[in-house]
Amino acid sequence: YKRQVVRIKNTPSQTFLDKNQRRENVKDCFAVKEPDLISGKVVLVVDDVFTTGSTVDELAKVLLEGGAKDVKVLTFTSTPAVKVKK
Repeated sequence: YKRQVVRIKNTPSQTFLDKNQRRENVKDCFAVKEPDLISGKVVLVVDDVFTTGSTVDELAKVLLEGGAKDVKVLTFTSTPAVKVKK
């Protein structure tokens, strides 16, 4: 395996962010290092915790735009979405 996605923008922790804030937080913060290595391939994204799906959604978007044929996600655990009091 060879890591093909890099973070190109530092983002704050998502711990206390709601779903919309999380989506905005990770928007445009990843890039594919070597598109030729993923072009036409099915790519597996491994994530430790799935909360709202914002991170894996953004990763999948970047990978597909980079030429991946499809993106599959493997997650080890999930949590209920964090509700933030306003």
